Amino acid sequence: MPKTLPRYELRARRHGPGDTELEIWQLPSAATPNIQSPSRLAGLRGRNLELVEHRVVRRLKEAGVRIDILPIEGIGSPIAEDAALRLALLFRTLAPMRSREAMRLVAEGIEAMGREEAAYWLGMAVHRRNPRRVLTALRIIMTDPKKA
Repeated sequence: MPKTLPRYELRARRHGPGDTELEIWQLPSAATPNIQSPSRLAGLRGRNLELVEHRVVRRLKEAGVRIDILPIEGIGSPIAEDAALRLALLFRTLAPMRSREAMRLVAEGIEAMGREEAAYWLGMAVHRRNPRRVLTALRIIMTDPKKA
């Protein structure tokens, strides 16, 4: 990875058989002098991860990361910025959701986003005072065809 780009890492943690947690972390780099220590951007675990695991695995495969060989201890693998942005946004948006259909719609919408749009929404979700409002707005836009 070039030193002039932000650095991201995917960490996998296995809590038990069939219970894997995936997390996206932003690491300190020359491109992000305000990041002094690794910062967790998003994570997903359990049922919600299982529902979108095929999408996540496909995105990771495109980025050259295999989650089946990541260690159990949470040590991660470097991941490209594009993949990290979309996965972090996907994880943050899907984490509190319960409706399978709504989760499918949101996942499809995030996959269809351009890089800049995904970066915008993730930035809003990470740096705003009330990130729940931002993520709720994104869920509404993605799931209600009348509002889009």
